[in-house]
Amino acid sequence: MTTALRLHRWNDRVTVGVALAALAGGFGQFGAVAALGDVAKGFGQVTHGATVAEQAGLSATVLGAGLAIIRLASLGGLPVAALADRFGRRRLLLATLAGGLGLTALAAASPSYWWFVAIFALGRPLLSGADAVAQVCAAEQTDTENRSRAVALVAAGYGVGAGLTAITHSVGLGWLGFRGLFALALVPLAGLGLLRRWIAEPDRFLAAANRERRFPVFGGVGRNFRRRLAVVAALAFTLSVITGPANGFAFLYAENIVRQPGYVTALMVVGAGAAGLIGLFVGQWLADNIGRRATASFGMVGIALFAVVAYSGSGAALIVGYSFGVLTGSILAPAVGALVNELFPTSVRGSVAGWWIAAGVVGAAVGLVTFGAVADVRNQFALAATVTFLPAAVAAGLFWLLPETRGRELEQLNPPL
Repeated sequence: MTTALRLHRWNDRVTVGVALAALAGGFGQFGAVAALGDVAKGFGQVTHGATVAEQAGLSATVLGAGLAIIRLASLGGLPVAALADRFGRRRLLLATLAGGLGLTALAAASPSYWWFVAIFALGRPLLSGADAVAQVCAAEQTDTENRSRAVALVAAGYGVGAGLTAITHSVGLGWLGFRGLFALALVPLAGLGLLRRWIAEPDRFLAAANRERRFPVFGGVGRNFRRRLAVVAALAFTLSVITGPANGFAFLYAENIVRQPGYVTALMVVGAGAAGLIGLFVGQWLADNIGRRATASFGMVGIALFAVVAYSGSGAALIVGYSFGVLTGSILAPAVGALVNELFPTSVRGSVAGWWIAAGVVGAAVGLVTFGAVADVRNQFALAATVTFLPAAVAAGLFWLLPETRGRELEQLNPPL
């Protein structure tokens, strides 16, 4: 069945183009998190008091609510990603990147904190949809021997883009500011002209377009796959309860609570990036040799445990927890990316990616609000981490309710209709 399809290796130009698209999306999407401390100072008032609001400029509750709104806006990523099942992966990927990066650059002109939240909220669904469609492209363009590597490459692209945002902000904190950081989104926006020549429509989508059923509603998934989709959505929800606040407050915590110098934060991000690269290699090997479920379960528990370490109170703990959290998150990424795309047929793969976004958005919002509210009680970041992250980690057991997909082609797992 697959001999008639033009499939690619994980390092072919087509796959690299998708990874570069993910890099552009990561750069645009992570700006709100990386610059959160600077945003709080710019729109609030910093004093020498003991509360989060006095130290950061805005309270953890306000900041958490703003981040939650931005994350909730990613619910729009569901219809955006689902459109890829109708109009194609390539077209949606390029269009959503252009719109999302343009709005990120526009956020540089925000006159207030809530204007900043509103503009970022408009661009978030487009960038979230682009990230989901990039993962779908990587899975559909490759065979079983290259799929987890391709997914890892796309995850690495997103991570590099996010890391560049964090490093740029940390190094340029004294003169660039959050406005200059957001304006830099114009650079990857200009690079989309090159990516148009590199990114191709997957043959699997072209082959399925003429033979598989198109659902009349955005995000529609057949009855036979709804139980499986419910498990996937539950995993996305609980995973994001952890990663939403763990990532969302990290740079504010470093800059405004631990008082970590900008160059130390930049070095922390570089070190975590190296750890993440190692994690992607390890995660790809484990996913292909041990299995998708076991690798993903290990990664999810590791993210939760190291997130608790990161917020335990000292600068050293933050560096260790953040770095090992990125390592375990990177171990998880190839397994989850391959598994979710392998569980469903081509006709609804974009819609499933959209449901993953939607469930993750709700989970992140719950996590951000919970974490922020607890942290506001006498600056208890350690307690907030424990209360928010550890209960969610138990949900890693849900991976075992899904079938193992290691070593099988997409057409074997879901024969064409």
